[in-house]
Amino acid sequence: MWPLQLRSRRPTLQGSRRFVQVLQLFKTLHRTRQQVFKNDARALEAARIKINEEFKCNKSETSPKKIEELIKIGSDVELILRTSVIQGIHTDHNTLRTPP
Repeated sequence: MWPLQLRSRRPTLQGSRRFVQVLQLFKTLHRTRQQVFKNDARALEAARIKINEEFKCNKSETSPKKIEELIKIGSDVELILRTSVIQGIHTDHNTLRTPP
């Protein structure tokens, strides 16, 4: 998902802006992951691996349109994680309790 090519000595201004956007999204996703899955080591690790894999497999993308699309997808994922995921604790056979 990294939009800058290492071949170029001087990245374009547009490329620099996209690079900053991508880096901010990467950091935001990891911060959100840490908040949403706090005290759940397995979920924290799985989310960390998934975020890193997605960014790594798209790091050589150069199409501005595709990069913008990937940024939008990542932003949507972050919003869903932050607003729609709840952690529950089993308290009984068919009962879940949400932590405070």
